Amino acid sequence: MSEPGNGAGPRTAAPLPPARRTVLALGAGAGAAALLPPAARAAGASPSPGGGALAPYASYWFPDSLPAGVPGPGVVWRSLREWSPSSDPDLAHNTASVPLAPRFTPVPANRDARAGQARITSLVSFGPTSGNPSQGSASADSYALTHWAYLDELVFWGGSAGEGLVLAPNAPVVDAAHRNGVRVLGNVFLPPVAYGGDLRWTRDLVRREADGRFPLAEKLAEVAAAYGFDGWFVNAETDGGDSALATLMRGFLRALRAAGEPHGLRITWYDAMNSTGAVGWRGALDELNREFFEDRAGRVSDTMFVDFRWTPGSLAASGGLAERLGRSRHELWAAVDVESRGWDAAVDWEAIVPRGRDHVVSLGFYRPEWTREHLADRSPGAFHRADDRFWTGESLDPARPAPDAPWRAPASAVADRSTVSGLPFACSFNTGHGLRWYEGGAVVSEAPWSHLGLQDRLPGRRWVVDTDGERPEVGLDFADAWRGGSSLLVAGSLTAPAAVGLHAVRLPLTPSTVAELVHTGGADPVDVELGVAVREPAAPGAPVPYTWLRAGTAGGAGGWRTSRIPLAALAGQTAHALAVRITARGTAPVSWRLGALSVRDTTAGRHPAPPSHLRVDASARRGAEAELRLSWRRAAGPVRHYELYRRLPDGARRFLAGTCGTALYLPRLGRAGRERAAAFELRAVDETYTASAPARAGFPW
Repeated sequence: MSEPGNGAGPRTAAPLPPARRTVLALGAGAGAAALLPPAARAAGASPSPGGGALAPYASYWFPDSLPAGVPGPGVVWRSLREWSPSSDPDLAHNTASVPLAPRFTPVPANRDARAGQARITSLVSFGPTSGNPSQGSASADSYALTHWAYLDELVFWGGSAGEGLVLAPNAPVVDAAHRNGVRVLGNVFLPPVAYGGDLRWTRDLVRREADGRFPLAEKLAEVAAAYGFDGWFVNAETDGGDSALATLMRGFLRALRAAGEPHGLRITWYDAMNSTGAVGWRGALDELNREFFEDRAGRVSDTMFVDFRWTPGSLAASGGLAERLGRSRHELWAAVDVESRGWDAAVDWEAIVPRGRDHVVSLGFYRPEWTREHLADRSPGAFHRADDRFWTGESLDPARPAPDAPWRAPASAVADRSTVSGLPFACSFNTGHGLRWYEGGAVVSEAPWSHLGLQDRLPGRRWVVDTDGERPEVGLDFADAWRGGSSLLVAGSLTAPAAVGLHAVRLPLTPSTVAELVHTGGADPVDVELGVAVREPAAPGAPVPYTWLRAGTAGGAGGWRTSRIPLAALAGQTAHALAVRITARGTAPVSWRLGALSVRDTTAGRHPAPPSHLRVDASARRGAEAELRLSWRRAAGPVRHYELYRRLPDGARRFLAGTCGTALYLPRLGRAGRERAAAFELRAVDETYTASAPARAGFPW
């Protein structure tokens, strides 16, 4: 990608720091994993962060031919042409399991948030190209993206000439995104020559056989279908081509579309190569690159990521051309670079998502993981406070955006969406990482962890708070939880009742439908109510018409408590939104936690079926420690995820890991005393966190 600070972004953009300029000056994005030159990436690569010889990582390849020389430490050079599912040793660890959920759009929380106009994509590097763990890590320091409600598409950004150019997303990211209705694309990156790019890799990618087939287009579709993600971001930035190569590239994209169509795969084209074969970042959809978006035969790519060189005029012209081609202007993503300055980036928002008139095009965020990377304190709580500000804005309330704020946060312009459209539904406010693991309010592992696939469907609007008094602090907190690693905390002085909006839903209510809250308070009790809205607000920004139902009292002695609220009085209607309202009984500051929220029919209370054939597939010992790979057969019926526990010699259970798939890697298992064998218990967990009977296996010492 070309450099925004050197004429490639909005003309009003402030210059970027020298470090960013140095990296991007030769065609930004070339070292997508940390954006370093290939030599620097190879020298600094960590082959197995937290893992050993058996550790699985996200897959990456060169199209066919490999670089000269030898790979750097921890880097494995592979040819995509030679890949097949049957020969992939990490396939089970990299395959996503959660299908793409359908979404709906509730009435927006504020008057300026538009539905059906601009959408948002994000190019996110979750880790290095090589050494990016397939299934999370034993650390809470991770980019645990939770604001899926504003995203339409996510690109698993990466690739470098020293490691590999084709990067497939790992399963936890895809599972979390799909649970929230967001598509995830892998990345095909053909770097500038200055960053080690070689035109032979472009020619390898688009090679056409005598019978007219494009074998690597078919291979890319096969990879995405086997791994369970949604398509490819194609970024051809290696210069030196000609019009014949551009024609081959267009034929390759058409072949990729045809091969991916049975699987619903999508293509996003990056504005780099044009119809002459040269790389000339246009900052627009125009006559030189339109054939990679739409040609005379029809659609070539589903969307285009418009380079940072855009201007207000070029975006307006691009939108107009898209419509003349019979396409939506919102299928164009205007690049917004936030890698270096985050919410301090200078952006001409009126050129993309103006107030008071229709949106011009859609938004394409480049590297929003800045919300984690720029922090000195990268604890989960600090990260989520920063991430909330990025997506919601300075006010931290999507219903009340800060007026005239220089950072036009997504919540202030784009309508949120939700996938909570059927029973049963539950949320334990688990963000996908934590400092420890909780079950039933008790700590069952003291180890920090990260696995995005275990994340809940969290409230999309964080946080809409209605009160006539002082606004309390509301956020996801990691000091205590009912289940997983976090809970919802409402803290501060409550001089009047405070209502906190939670989920936008479409839940059919029957005479047997009940809601349950698992909650706890501080020393002074608070009264708690559940809000259920059975119709939408009258207009964007209008109050949500909740019906308030008493949920009891929390606080004082007793810890966590479960409040059951029958919803029979609303039977025959559809719930559109859920909220909680708390009222302080005294004048002392409150500290109230919501550990879990569920809505279900009491007639459906069966436990899920257990998994079967749990076994240790491979192991490597290091004295009194071992690393293991385990697998099992999927349980019958609906399963949210699986949880693996260890049964210790004293009878205690310790949480080890969880995943949505049917394989797990344990990087470090220590022998407990003189036990003869480590005892494992694997349970299937359903949507209300009800666990199955265990499947058991052992590992002899």
